[in-house]
Amino acid sequence: GERGGDESRETYIFNFEKDEKELRQFIRDNFIIGKSDVTKTRIDKNNFINIYNRWLEAVKPTIAVDWELAKKAGIIDGDFYLADLLSRENETLKEKLFVLLRSNHYVLDKKIDVATGFFNSKQADFIDRQKAHAQFWAIYERPPLEEYWDYIIERRDLLVPQDIRERKGSFFTPRVWVELSQQYIADVLGKNWQDEYYVWDCAAGTGNLLAGLTNKYNIWASTIDKADVDVMKDRIDNGANLLEDHVFQFDFLNDDFSKLPQGLQNIINNPNLRKKLIVYINPPYVEGDSRIGKGRKGTQETKIHEKYQSIFGKAGAEISAQFFGRMYLEIPDCIIAAFSKMNFHVAPNYEGFREFFLAKTERMFLIPSMTFDNVNGKFPISFKIWNTSKKERFKRVSADVYDENGRFWCKKKITAYDNSKYISDWLEEHTKNISAHHIGHLASVGNDFQNQTALFIDDVDRKRKKGGRHTMISVENLIVCSIYFAVRKVIPADWLNDRDQFLHPNKKWENDTEFQNDCLAYTLFSNNIQSKYGVNHWIPFLEGEVNARDQFESHFMMSFINGKIIHNGYSDLFAQDAKKFFTRRKFSAEAKAAFTAGKKLWTYYHSQPRCNVNASLYDIREHFQGRNAQGKMNNQSEDETYNELIADLRAALKILAEKIEPKVYEYGFLKR
Repeated sequence: GERGGDESRETYIFNFEKDEKELRQFIRDNFIIGKSDVTKTRIDKNNFINIYNRWLEAVKPTIAVDWELAKKAGIIDGDFYLADLLSRENETLKEKLFVLLRSNHYVLDKKIDVATGFFNSKQADFIDRQKAHAQFWAIYERPPLEEYWDYIIERRDLLVPQDIRERKGSFFTPRVWVELSQQYIADVLGKNWQDEYYVWDCAAGTGNLLAGLTNKYNIWASTIDKADVDVMKDRIDNGANLLEDHVFQFDFLNDDFSKLPQGLQNIINNPNLRKKLIVYINPPYVEGDSRIGKGRKGTQETKIHEKYQSIFGKAGAEISAQFFGRMYLEIPDCIIAAFSKMNFHVAPNYEGFREFFLAKTERMFLIPSMTFDNVNGKFPISFKIWNTSKKERFKRVSADVYDENGRFWCKKKITAYDNSKYISDWLEEHTKNISAHHIGHLASVGNDFQNQTALFIDDVDRKRKKGGRHTMISVENLIVCSIYFAVRKVIPADWLNDRDQFLHPNKKWENDTEFQNDCLAYTLFSNNIQSKYGVNHWIPFLEGEVNARDQFESHFMMSFINGKIIHNGYSDLFAQDAKKFFTRRKFSAEAKAAFTAGKKLWTYYHSQPRCNVNASLYDIREHFQGRNAQGKMNNQSEDETYNELIADLRAALKILAEKIEPKVYEYGFLKR
């Protein structure tokens, strides 16, 4: 395509198939009436690898270099890409690179004086007069923002043709956490630990976890993929502080220790030397599915799982548990310094694992998962130092917490929930033997914050997805279901509390009717009931209060709130002893504020000419907000009055949630 006026026209070439995403974005950004300049694709730490892969095809073949000779001198094609990337107007801005772009050619760092494969001494030219180079970079904005420069340069080891960014469940450890973890190891084992201990990273990837270590004679690195081994050996040629004979291919979950280098075997087979071995690792995070209780494809097909599945229990469905289990069982008394999710300390599925994995947790810190490339979700990743020679069942530890910028934030108590009863047990106790006359359905998964989005109340007659917990709501358990729902919803989920477990409460809640009614009020304005699936029993107002155009099909909720048993038309709706569940509800000021805000919203909706008399809160939101092309409800409405009213209701619910929150801890639903 071409853009520009009569005096100046520029040509931008896209591959219709390979550059489809960029082409679509280019069209969206530039084919706008009145727009005269061109918006190019920005490069950042998330896309620089993908752009590199395209550069390999488009630009690399046009550079006059003998790549095999250059490689022997420690120069890789990624060095030319970095020279291009960190440039403006074809002049490399960053001087401390192996290769620099100088207008229409590349030059080699003057400190490198070996045969490099450059056709012209320390200068490399283009064989097509730089045509492909110019066309390629015309669609990208160079250089990236300066805040990304150091990160991109540090990740030079990724700039190889093989796709080494992400192995099955494996993720690169950011430099800030590598450095912090080594600081914690020094705090526990002493400042001379690198000389006094041996280090083995048995899931090394390309070895970035070992960056910064100084004693290469005490370091071993292994990985399942030969491509990663090759990259590590390339890194050795480029100055990585590793011994080539200590870097090797090894499948930790399938291979026998007899395949290890003899020096490492000698350490593992010597009881005294084993105590000086640190297994330093960021293992794969491929895990089981908590909804169906099985491992994901391939996780249970390893020899280690087959050998120890009776010991691992449910935890064996997760790859990292197999790694740690083998270390503990087959390298007894070693030190394990490891990154992992919080499962080993708090997950119910790991209770059996904790029974045999007896090791003292010497130190621990927590960091956000969002700081790791390609990790989905927001949850805490822990780094802990386990001393397996100290046989100690984990109960609790105080962990240091760091924010996304690597700054110390706070301390958090991590407690094992072994032998605990959970909030799901409490819910089950109070929902047995309810009548068959249901007014709603409560869906839930697990007992922790990470499953908060899978917790909702909707209609009786809707089709159910497999998995999870399904509780039907009737008059007998409405208050308990409301407490369950509110307790799990009023505290926002974040990365730090993601794995915290909700527990079976003490009995104090039973006598706190204000707490019960606060939870009911919160639930009434937070559910997903839709009238199209059946009679809506959840309208918290009378017709006259909201100027309804006709009579509601159900007055159940107002009768429940006012302590009046429904008779007309509902004589068989509830059990004969339903009277004991109907008591007049008295609401706190905070709950009343939510009702007031809700009443204004319902009233405004009922003033609309095409309103649904039996509309639920969900129906009202859908009416005003509408849906996008993908069928998802829009976040806002074009009706400003509605936007103000729903904002007022949400503000009132936030205040109500803050009132409920202290009781969540006081009544034992959560541990502090």
